[in-house]
Amino acid sequence: MNSLQESELILTEDGRIYHLGLHPEDLGDYIITVGDPKRVERVSRHFDKIEVKNQKREFVTHTGMLGNKRLSVIGTGIGPDNIDIMINEIDALKNIDFKTRTIKDKFHKLHIIRMGTSGSVREDIPVDSIVGATHGMGLDGLLNFYNFKKTDFQIDFELSLKKDVPKLFEVCIPYIFEGSKYLVDNICSDFETGITMTAGGFYGPQGRQLRIEQKTRTIIDELVKFSYKDLVFTNFEMESSAIYGLSKLLGHEALSVNAIIANRQNLTFSKDPYATIDKMIELTLEKIDKL
Repeated sequence: MNSLQESELILTEDGRIYHLGLHPEDLGDYIITVGDPKRVERVSRHFDKIEVKNQKREFVTHTGMLGNKRLSVIGTGIGPDNIDIMINEIDALKNIDFKTRTIKDKFHKLHIIRMGTSGSVREDIPVDSIVGATHGMGLDGLLNFYNFKKTDFQIDFELSLKKDVPKLFEVCIPYIFEGSKYLVDNICSDFETGITMTAGGFYGPQGRQLRIEQKTRTIIDELVKFSYKDLVFTNFEMESSAIYGLSKLLGHEALSVNAIIANRQNLTFSKDPYATIDKMIELTLEKIDKL
């Protein structure tokens, strides 16, 4: 098997993966991702034991034990670009031999759970709710750079979307991936569920206008009305579809859980977002512990 070149798999002199700054043994089998690096401690303080604390750039990692499970919580920073780095590098930590620079014969599956914050796009999903994503739809374009064969569902969904919301395709080429049914069924039974939309920015791509005129507000109104079979769009954020797409292509289980701290239809914002975030963390960790 050909070895991966130094420019493709970048390692430090002491054998760490380049961006995350981790050795293979530093990573658990259950990976919790959070956008805000300061949220890492809000998660890891619930661990029974912490074994690793590491930071490189905005990537903060704590690894420890919760019951009989070894977990890593990683602060990624905001956006699908950082998710591209994080997912590829955690997969490399488990599935590439760093000494020989070759892909391991035995595949190591990860369970990846995002705990994020998000804005609801539906009146009936108020602030301080928790939403689990059955699917992630990307408006960011990241997965369009990877080679994969679309499923019948993906093709049919995109055709339906193009028919009902044609203006969306003037600003991006959307893609959709399903999350882990296993994780959705076992973690999201008490949460709202639906399609989480991932944008490549916070302002214009999500229909917010300050001093630059943007053209997505009417598109978002049309997306809120869109449904495909029993699926509807529930919320906007900036990571989920990238996590779902890359995890699916690499063979990992992935789930995105989001605390709703804003409602874009009611124009409301949570009075105590940290309380909602802590509730999401505690409820999700309880479910992970029981897996």
